Amino acid sequence: MPPKKRSSGTPQKKELKGNMKSGSPDSGENAVLSPERHKDKEPEFVSLSEELQATNPICDHAWRIWEREIRSMDKANMPYSNRQQWGACLFIAGMELDGLSLTFTQFLKVVGLSVKQFISLVRKMDVNVDTISPKVNTALKRLENKYDVTLALYQRFVKTCEKMSAEPDKAKVSSWPHCHFLFLCHLSCTGTFLQMEDDLVIAFQLLLCVLEFFTKRFTPSLLQSPYKSAFSSSTLSPPTRTSRRNQGKAKTRPPEMDVQLLETLCKESDCSVDEVKNVYQTTFCAFLDSVGLSGLQGLPPLETLSKQYEELYHKNKDFDARLFLVDDETLSPSKTEVSKVEMTPRKNLSGDDVAIPVPQTPIRAAMNSIQQLRVDLTSVSDQPSSNLVVYYKNCTVDPSEEIRKRVEELGQVFIKRFAQAVGQHCEGLGRKRFNLGAQLYYKVMESMLKSEEKRLSVQNFSKLLNNAAFHTSLLACALEVVIATYVGNSLKSGGFGRNLGASDSVETDLCFPWILDVFQLPAFDFYKVIESFIKAEPTLKHDMMKHLEQCEHVIMESLAWKTDSPLFDLLKQSREEGPGEQAEPPATLNQPLHHNHTAADLYLSPVRQPPATESEPLAPGTKALRSNSLSLFYKKLYRMAYLRLKTLFSHLLTSHPELEPIIWTLLQHTLQNEYELMRDRHLDQLIMSAMYAICKVKNVDLRFKTIVTTYKEMPNTNQETFKRVLIREGQYDSIIVFYNLVFMQKLKTNILQYSSPRPPPLSPIPRIPCSPYKNSPLRVPGSNNVYVSPLKSSRMSPVVMTPRSRILISIGESFGSADKFQKINEMVSSTDWSLKRRLDGGSAPKPLKRLRFDMDGQDETDGRWDLYSIFLFSSTRTRMQEQKLKEESVKEHPEP
Repeated sequence: MPPKKRSSGTPQKKELKGNMKSGSPDSGENAVLSPERHKDKEPEFVSLSEELQATNPICDHAWRIWEREIRSMDKANMPYSNRQQWGACLFIAGMELDGLSLTFTQFLKVVGLSVKQFISLVRKMDVNVDTISPKVNTALKRLENKYDVTLALYQRFVKTCEKMSAEPDKAKVSSWPHCHFLFLCHLSCTGTFLQMEDDLVIAFQLLLCVLEFFTKRFTPSLLQSPYKSAFSSSTLSPPTRTSRRNQGKAKTRPPEMDVQLLETLCKESDCSVDEVKNVYQTTFCAFLDSVGLSGLQGLPPLETLSKQYEELYHKNKDFDARLFLVDDETLSPSKTEVSKVEMTPRKNLSGDDVAIPVPQTPIRAAMNSIQQLRVDLTSVSDQPSSNLVVYYKNCTVDPSEEIRKRVEELGQVFIKRFAQAVGQHCEGLGRKRFNLGAQLYYKVMESMLKSEEKRLSVQNFSKLLNNAAFHTSLLACALEVVIATYVGNSLKSGGFGRNLGASDSVETDLCFPWILDVFQLPAFDFYKVIESFIKAEPTLKHDMMKHLEQCEHVIMESLAWKTDSPLFDLLKQSREEGPGEQAEPPATLNQPLHHNHTAADLYLSPVRQPPATESEPLAPGTKALRSNSLSLFYKKLYRMAYLRLKTLFSHLLTSHPELEPIIWTLLQHTLQNEYELMRDRHLDQLIMSAMYAICKVKNVDLRFKTIVTTYKEMPNTNQETFKRVLIREGQYDSIIVFYNLVFMQKLKTNILQYSSPRPPPLSPIPRIPCSPYKNSPLRVPGSNNVYVSPLKSSRMSPVVMTPRSRILISIGESFGSADKFQKINEMVSSTDWSLKRRLDGGSAPKPLKRLRFDMDGQDETDGRWDLYSIFLFSSTRTRMQEQKLKEESVKEHPEP
């Protein structure tokens, strides 16, 4: 590791108070803690408040959190000292009041915890679900994301130094800390050059730029191949340290990029040379100029870099990444974090023809995904192919010019918004990513048209190819694939709820639904293209198919229900045509989810009527068919809603199985007949309200507090869903207020019918759906890690084919020794029996001991909850049922 000499500019391990100025907005007596005002509090707490430079308001607020929330917590679930818990309370209070004076690292030093330990502690303290406000939660997520990215980059930095150095120890001591410090300075300048401080790919590209900047200033003898031989003829002369006296006299000039060296660094990392060059010439050069290093011939003084970083670090008040250089305990990752890596196959050295998974770093995983995307698009242009041009010419109205203009205009919009989100010097990166998206857009369009031609035996697709919504949605979907490939999921905390539909800021988060906002595209229109896109692009990775499927889910649960969504117009038309024209008749729910609709059907619906072809007009006086897009949307919505309801039911009401079809009937009635309750709301809000309503009318003791507890234990939750529910226009409140003032008032008559001797007829239970995306690997029933997947083309790499931490078996090929089959048997039998016992026979979870309400005097059962993507949690029994139903479906509907 780097040296711990104090003269090297490496920070002291004990860093407190220093030159900090109070960041508190308070003034006067509130700016400095007055111990005499806090005699009602424990002396040790007040002393800690002084150490952490807390103001009087922060001290008071932190003590209220401790008294009200934390003091009486079960200590068995809280393996932290009072001092550490007090520190967390003061951090929460300081964040909420915008009054933190110390940096995050200084906080950690005082309370004696690492980054991961501290974040875990604060989350454990969220006993009442709303102890941690969205503001604090957002700050924690950003800190954790930045830490994860910086840790991955530092680990890669160390490995690269070892690979490049002919004498690793000597090279590190003399020079490499300079490189690390300069890189940290660049990352800390995110407000000026790069807003996406947790973008792993861009940050890694910047690291390569910094490595090039320093490597070409080394004496070649300090390097080993291939870096030693990578210097071009224009390489700078051997480095000399520039004195501070002469440094100011040097003329500033743009840095000379050593293209051959940069290409070598990129090749070693499977990174796009063109993209790194673009980052170098824009973002990196602008940064060097801002810190006065553009014309520097030698290595900058380490003290200068450390001082520059010191100023940026205190300004940002986050963690001090210089401490990675001295193995500081505050930045040490937990064992689970070290083991959280992707798995990539490696040839078995014993000679068996088996790919054995080995650890893969987050950076390597990201580079592999990007490289695979580029390989898939190698032979594709960002202009229409000759085949597409033929399709265009066969149209009644040639769409060529409109398509060209639309792509050009949307490209300009995308590049502008990308630069706003990522950084002011990143237009070039945005253009390159848009070009990749355009390549995929044309590729999938051609594949779709070939399939339609085969299905309909027509070549005139004038209506579809002149449909603006279709083209905008298809291009948006292609760009979403590109964006998701670059952003990845390996370092994003918060999971599905964080990344899909619940981003903290549209302007600084490229994750879905950012692309919908960029193109001003209704989510319901985007939904229509997803399934056809997946079926038309066979090279999509399994993870990307799942990502698009999750996009579809978040659209169905909330995004499609925004006030300005075209979904409401379709529902209104459906209702005006009478009860026989329902969005999806309940009688069809117990039928398998089997359809032949394509993107053309959905975008041209509802006026299209079979067997009409693309060019045939609707016959005069003929009644239009029910909207295909609305019908399919409701089919999928019903099945997703039922799966979520069933999963939550299995945790709460296993002793009352008779209630499940009743709750479902109420929920299905609400979605079909009272769909206005979904306007600007979330599907899960209706699921929970329906469950509570039926339990209430059936005199079953299920309290909202218990629902909250159950929900809180599920991953991927989003606080906003249960804390901020629309009550009426412009007014939001908690889920219990929504239930009392909106849900119950609207459905009271219907709910009470279930307590009468003649209750309403029950709705059919939907068939549990299997994934409609046939390329998606199927999990072997009862197993955790065994999948069966269609064999990809031979050019696909094993990295793409192999699910994470699993073994790839190709039936029909030599497998090797029998012990490999034994490993598979062990994996198949490793079912999570504890989960099965809990779902089948376990009791409901104990309710929270305390749950604050927004209104005094409410029912004990009132509370707050949310459910984001419960469908992902089916039990072992449910998975086996899914497989059985799929087999039955195949028998009923054999493949042609």
